[in-house]
Amino acid sequence: MTERKCILTGDRADPAMLIRLAVGPEGQILPDLRAKAPGRGAWIGVSRPELESALAKGKLKAALARAFKTGELQIPDTLPDLIEQGLRKALLDRLGLEARASMLLTGSEKIDVACRKGDVRLLLHASDAAADGNRKLDQALRVGQDAEGTDLAGITLPVDRDALSMAMGRDNVVHIAITDSRAAARLRGAIGRLESYLGCATEAPAHGEPASTDAPGVG
Repeated sequence: MTERKCILTGDRADPAMLIRLAVGPEGQILPDLRAKAPGRGAWIGVSRPELESALAKGKLKAALARAFKTGELQIPDTLPDLIEQGLRKALLDRLGLEARASMLLTGSEKIDVACRKGDVRLLLHASDAAADGNRKLDQALRVGQDAEGTDLAGITLPVDRDALSMAMGRDNVVHIAITDSRAAARLRGAIGRLESYLGCATEAPAHGEPASTDAPGVG
């Protein structure tokens, strides 16, 4: 898809990193995270704190009224929560899919071996993983990537081990190693969207060549 414009900031970006808002059958504004809902939509590319501020000050309502050319819209107070819940679910669902497709490894010993062999394309840590365990696997990753002495490290997810374990159908998932490059790219996208929204982005996912800058923010 071509770039879209955030209705709050005017900035343009890849839609994979934005949030589409759509109008429900009764005029309610709802997140359309997969950008599949029929009809017109409006795009936002701000963090949760910025969205909450825009919602409280009426800026979001005004921007949506301009985008949809109507003031007869219902914006739920829970919209920031709905977006965060949806982004978390999208990330966990993606991890579950990759696990079922055997695109990843769990278990510190298996991950350590794969890291040192250079087979790991993406290393992930649960938010409540022990710092010592993270350091050991990060070092193994650097060894396998011939990057000793650099700051190369895994990504600490904004998701704890209980949520990871439930999503993947495995016990005590604390660390995850992605061994397939395409799976790693898919997960970087899901992680990047959530972290960007939470205001804690640690790694910007790649989305290919820059797109056209002439696309509107509504669609």
